[in-house]
Amino acid sequence: MNQYWSIPGDDVLHESTTSHGGSSEQNPLVKLDPGLFIWTVLTFLLLLAVLAKFAWKPLLLMLDERQRSIEDSLLSAEKARKELEGINQESEAILSKAKTEAQGIVTDAKSAAEKLKDDIVAKANQEADDQLEKAKSQISVEKDKVLLEIRKEVVDLSIDVAEKIIKKNISKDDNSSIIEESMQKLKNYEA
Repeated sequence: MNQYWSIPGDDVLHESTTSHGGSSEQNPLVKLDPGLFIWTVLTFLLLLAVLAKFAWKPLLLMLDERQRSIEDSLLSAEKARKELEGINQESEAILSKAKTEAQGIVTDAKSAAEKLKDDIVAKANQEADDQLEKAKSQISVEKDKVLLEIRKEVVDLSIDVAEKIIKKNISKDDNSSIIEESMQKLKNYEA
């Protein structure tokens, strides 16, 4: 039975250690002792139980807590990313709406300016037409006045000519000169 408890090549190990100047006794760590084996297993199991109760459970709990914390952080980061995307979409929508409103305001301002320009041009044209009509009527009145004065002068000249003709008996040459003189005065009035 001793052969089952021995290490294969134990004799070779023993011989090699003695040939190198070692002691002839077998190394107690290499030697199998059933009592030592049982105590080693019991110590290992006891140490395993103590570590399981006092070290591994808290360590596992701490690792689980750390894993939950990391998962919560990842969830929070994902939620924040989604919120940021939502905010970016909202800001893009607001910016697009503002651009549309600005274009509408510019279009309205242009149309209002065009309408105002058309109104001013129409008013200026109307005032110009009114001034032109007023000037035409004033010219017509002045023309009528001038024509009336010319007629009056022609009548006065005719009366003067008639008086001169009556006062003296004139010859044909005198008559021609009087007519030419009257025509000359009439031409001066027309110019």
